[in-house]
Amino acid sequence: FGYLVGSYEIDVVGGWRYMFGFSAPLAAIMAVGMWSLPPSPRWLLLRAVQGKGPMEDNKKKAMNALRRLKGPSASDKVLTDEIENNLSSIKAAYADQAEGSIFQVFEGASLKAFTIGGGLVLFQQITGQPSVLYYATSILQTAGFTTASDAAKVSILIGLFKFVMTGVAVLKVDNLGRRPLMIGGVSGITVALFLLAAYYKVLSGFPYVAVGALLLYVGCYQLSFGPISWLMVSEIFPLRTRGRGISLAVLTNFGSNALVTLAFSPLQGYLGPANVFLLFAAISLLALLFVILNVPETKGLSLEEIESKILKK
Repeated sequence: FGYLVGSYEIDVVGGWRYMFGFSAPLAAIMAVGMWSLPPSPRWLLLRAVQGKGPMEDNKKKAMNALRRLKGPSASDKVLTDEIENNLSSIKAAYADQAEGSIFQVFEGASLKAFTIGGGLVLFQQITGQPSVLYYATSILQTAGFTTASDAAKVSILIGLFKFVMTGVAVLKVDNLGRRPLMIGGVSGITVALFLLAAYYKVLSGFPYVAVGALLLYVGCYQLSFGPISWLMVSEIFPLRTRGRGISLAVLTNFGSNALVTLAFSPLQGYLGPANVFLLFAAISLLALLFVILNVPETKGLSLEEIESKILKK
């Protein structure tokens, strides 16, 4: 929707304001929707275990929250069993110590989790995602779509394709699993970056190579790094360090995002676009190797099973 509005306002002085303006109602809907979200059942149970709320009251609240999340088809027995299992795992995690400190994220199972989660969100950015998307219009202009308005119209196609491929990931992630989507997606990203480099080096007479490479990059990114990195970050950390581990992963993500965004233009001027995309392609190969060697399959596992079967091996 933002790409669409931008394409119509591209030649209007100050037209960028309309993109922000049209986004405001969507943000308002999200803000109102947040009020209807139930609290996390695990968080309610954790509060009780930490002595920050009455146990029985919090168990009832956790049961109600879980019922909302599971839907009316879930039986009371299933909900009760899940609450009791979660409570047992939380008590076991906090039996000896309170919530883990930020330094404990770099120890034992938490360090393994941070290597996986932090590595994914780092590679998510340093494989060029900010540059490819932020500079898509510039890339398209060099590909023969000479006016900004022409390039902006093609960007609508890219935005729509991104939307569709995100839907595919949502529908298939619990069917195919995390690893196959990550490996396939990162492989496609690598091919797309090599194609962009080839376009700038030897295929400049074929502008649709650049468009195809952009679509391939966006599609594969939305199948892999886009949604699945954040899914892995949310489920990979042990209970005691989950909050701080996720926070550090987010810090890693946006720090590397800023670095790549700020470095792209100077690198493009110094190395030339072909070599910049070759650099990103080489990093993507490293990312693919990282995924193959380090990222586990967590499909169908509970948070407790991920901790016991993967992180403590």
